[in-house]
Amino acid sequence: MTEAQPPVPGQELWITRAASVQFAGQRFLFRVISVCPKPTYQGWAWLTGYVLDSRGIAVDKREIFVRLIGLRPAQCLVR
Repeated sequence: MTEAQPPVPGQELWITRAASVQFAGQRFLFRVISVCPKPTYQGWAWLTGYVLDSRGIAVDKREIFVRLIGLRPAQCLVR
């Protein structure tokens, strides 16, 4: 079994329930600015970044705890 790798700063992701049950009923774009290097539960990570609007503009800075296997890269962003 291959373990999911943490995202890199600058990467844009879709955050959904797949990343954590705390996001049930939500879906938002998130631009990673840092990944906490401290160890946590296997397969999970603390990410700091910005919630993006539909144009790719940062509207809120957040720190989120996510399951790495549940992260989905944002392939294209309508701007």
